[in-house]
Amino acid sequence: MEGTIKNLVEEKGFGFITVDGEAKDLFFHSNELKGVSFNELQRGDRVSFEKADSPKGPNAVNVTRI
Repeated sequence: MEGTIKNLVEEKGFGFITVDGEAKDLFFHSNELKGVSFNELQRGDRVSFEKADSPKGPNAVNVTRI
């Protein structure tokens, strides 16, 4: 899947991705980044990822910048 970084909560190490073709944003944690550090990400960056289920709902895993 692909999307755009919508928001970053730097002090907590997580953010949200606007998913292409979907109405709901997807949560991601900095632990799920691959090939890029959290500090390198900016709003509007394009990313690819996989969607996974967690106890708190769906989230993005294996997030990479494209």
